[in-house]
Amino acid sequence: MTFLSPERLWLLALLPILTGAYVVLQLRRGRYAVRFTNLALLSQVAPKRPGWRRHVAALLFLAMLLLMMIGFARPATAVKVPRDRATVMVAVDVSLSMMAKDVAPDRFGAAKEAAKKFIQDLPGRFNVGVVSFAGNANLVAAPSADRESAITSIDRLVLAKRTAIGEAVFTSLQAVRSFDAQASNDPPPAHIVLLSDGDNTTGRTVQEAIDASRAAHVPVSTIAFGTPYGTVDIEGETTSVSVNKETLRSLAEGTTGKAYEAADGNQLSEVYANIGSSLGWKTEHRDVSARYTGIALLFALAAGGTSLAWFSRMP
Repeated sequence: MTFLSPERLWLLALLPILTGAYVVLQLRRGRYAVRFTNLALLSQVAPKRPGWRRHVAALLFLAMLLLMMIGFARPATAVKVPRDRATVMVAVDVSLSMMAKDVAPDRFGAAKEAAKKFIQDLPGRFNVGVVSFAGNANLVAAPSADRESAITSIDRLVLAKRTAIGEAVFTSLQAVRSFDAQASNDPPPAHIVLLSDGDNTTGRTVQEAIDASRAAHVPVSTIAFGTPYGTVDIEGETTSVSVNKETLRSLAEGTTGKAYEAADGNQLSEVYANIGSSLGWKTEHRDVSARYTGIALLFALAAGGTSLAWFSRMP
């Protein structure tokens, strides 16, 4: 628990003073007890002492003061609330190496299906945009809450030569910075999910992309498609296109994202959990002083009630 006005807690120092004053008062009452030698007669004429009950109202009153003082300092508790404007960019590799059939039906088809499922399952509070990349990167669906538009843009993707992973990250970051009128100065919280087989053959380097993402505080999570044994036929020649998991892992780890493998379907569900914890929520401190004031009121009523019931007077 935190306090929004901690300087007011100095009032708690009054409680030991009040407690000490009460103890001193009780001791002084004991000193002035009347000496009486005829104990039999004393038991008949002296009223019965209330014993422990005489302290109950005082203790309840002190507890009420304690709660009121804590409430006066405005205690606050941490709560998780959904972030506004949260944005996820999905970057899909459309290079020719994605034709390899080492992942059914092929890398490209598997990546598109994974991207569409990811978008469909994404919580409604997120905006989503789509970037495709081969020799360069293109924003094919601007970030918005329109899931159908994003999914349609993925269905329309076509393959092209070369692979520009670094450019895909830069284009995604630019889309985040252009999200709305205030995004240039106050960009929305964002996360990039990049689906690829891992080679960066043109454009800016992966290290440049890492540096830019870290500067923008935007993690990049990667999903690797392919095996070490993938091949493609390009212009009559069979070319080996082994998946480069190391490149994708370095991009993810360098930006505080996570690296996943499409071969493990269970891992894909972890992407949502990772994004949900790092992007979808923020912690706020909410004033709960009313809670303490309400409990203090109950203690005040208890103190007054016991005093009236036992002694026919208020404490």
